[in-house]
Amino acid sequence: MKNAVETSSDNLKRKSFVREYTEAIVVAIILALFIRAFVVQAFKIPSGSMEPTLLIGDHILVNKFIYGIRLPIVNKEIIPIKSPKLFDIVVFQYPNDRSKDFIKRVIGLPLQKVQIINKKIYINDAPLNDPYGSFDDPHPVAGARDNFGPVMVPPHSYFVMGDNRDHSHDSRFWGFVDSDDLVGEAFIIYWSWRQEGNFSIESSESYIRWNRFGKLLLQ
Repeated sequence: MKNAVETSSDNLKRKSFVREYTEAIVVAIILALFIRAFVVQAFKIPSGSMEPTLLIGDHILVNKFIYGIRLPIVNKEIIPIKSPKLFDIVVFQYPNDRSKDFIKRVIGLPLQKVQIINKKIYINDAPLNDPYGSFDDPHPVAGARDNFGPVMVPPHSYFVMGDNRDHSHDSRFWGFVDSDDLVGEAFIIYWSWRQEGNFSIESSESYIRWNRFGKLLLQ
């Protein structure tokens, strides 16, 4: 009889142990999904359009609630907080294919006039003091890359550009970003991995870019 009681007690302990850890795992999953949907999401940089600010292989965290609390999947704002400001680095749903997320820098705000003349950006007819634009082709060319507009940014929309101005597919080519397509603001690089290199900690050619860990992206 004693053995039967001990066996039953052991079974109850095992069930309690399994239930406790199952509940902990479920809570952790729910918390992780909540954080990803409403608070912070990780992204990897796949292209060089934001060089030298962001390099291919940089892994960043994006603040998803800074521009308002949004419903997951539909990305509809339900609680507004603040709007993007000039030079914010924003992640958004690509207007021509909302299954893709793009990252660019805010250059034109709602109801501003944007024009580019020989690579120089003008906002409301005044030259923009732009410390982030990077160019590797010194010669302006005809077309949207170096000569664009003027255009008026619609209400609730933004004109965005990549920092690598000669090699960025951005608002010059596909138009404006609607506020409903915003995902959030990039704020830190937490990991960076180059495609080619070695595993030396001290080498500048290491696969891991140690000097980029913890680099803040906020203005």
